Amino acid sequence: MPVTDITTDVENRTLTITAEFAAPVARVWAMYADARQLEQVWGPPEYPATFVDHELRAGTRTTYYMTSPEGEKFAGYWDITEVVEPQRFAFLDGFAGDDLVPNPALPVSSNVYAFEEVEGATRAVFTGTYETAEGLQTVLDMGVVEGSTSAINQIDAFLA
Repeated sequence: MPVTDITTDVENRTLTITAEFAAPVARVWAMYADARQLEQVWGPPEYPATFVDHELRAGTRTTYYMTSPEGEKFAGYWDITEVVEPQRFAFLDGFAGDDLVPNPALPVSSNVYAFEEVEGATRAVFTGTYETAEGLQTVLDMGVVEGSTSAINQIDAFLA
């Protein structure tokens, strides 16, 4: 399984997931840069994602939704703040309504996805920092660890 470590630090309001993929950094980066590829692995397998807008470039907004087995849609967005290809990208990650407009009632996290080549494979460190400890706890209660783990653990099979 790609996920090798999960660290929740309530004091610093962070959730960090470390994973290792059996593919070079350039291949992993290409997956995150391409909406159609990203749809195959963003979100748990039973909640397939549809990306409406996605351009991995600072200053852009990515919008997407995941569809539950019952057909319910859960929308989100990324406001991309930094892109250093292929080492890392940073973005604000939030929840949105059905109209893809950000929902200010739910937590927003500041994220850095960093990629490093390790013996022909890729070590990825996904770090999300929340504005408040309560915001972090909200997403933990929503199942972010379980959902992220199942999503990340399907990446190797997709890249193979």
